[in-house]
Amino acid sequence: MTERFPGYDVLAKRDTPSWNDASRRVIDRRLALADEPRFLTPDEWRLLVALCDRIVPQPPGRPRIPVAVLIDRKLRQDQGDGYRKASMPPLRQAWRQGLHALNEEARLRFGADFVELAPARQDTVLELLAQDQARSEAWQGLGAKAFFKSRVLHDIGGSYYAFPESWNQIGFGGPASPRGYVRMDFNRRDPWEAAEHRHV
Repeated sequence: MTERFPGYDVLAKRDTPSWNDASRRVIDRRLALADEPRFLTPDEWRLLVALCDRIVPQPPGRPRIPVAVLIDRKLRQDQGDGYRKASMPPLRQAWRQGLHALNEEARLRFGADFVELAPARQDTVLELLAQDQARSEAWQGLGAKAFFKSRVLHDIGGSYYAFPESWNQIGFGGPASPRGYVRMDFNRRDPWEAAEHRHV
């Protein structure tokens, strides 16, 4: 896989004017999270890890972004988004019901738990949710498509891009406090931002 920002490490900015003490504390806590569940049950955890691996597959040879850990922490802290669609259950309930219903959908379609399916079949189950073609009764009161869009894509994508390793992949400079960003126009960058390697 070709690196867009070879050699770039956003953590090299940790002790520069780019980051303040509050930013350092937030990122340090994120980096110190143990790769284990503290809210989800072991079965829910295995299912969440498998789900994350299908939504944001991570290539070998690159530090792993602990997406499931960040979601488990969000659930443990009951850290909502500041809003909730009236049709969606609260955060914890939505994830617990959604994981259960996802597993039931896998059993209904392929006769096995989601974690036991080959990746292609896992993707098929997820495509059915996205297309609102789920059949399991376990989705009642939640909705498969709503769960997929509002929780799976939102929370997994948000967690992936909340971690420094993903910032390295896209050349993001990390927290903007206190330095901030000045050159905001298209295709302009501040001197402390990563320069993209152009492959020809």
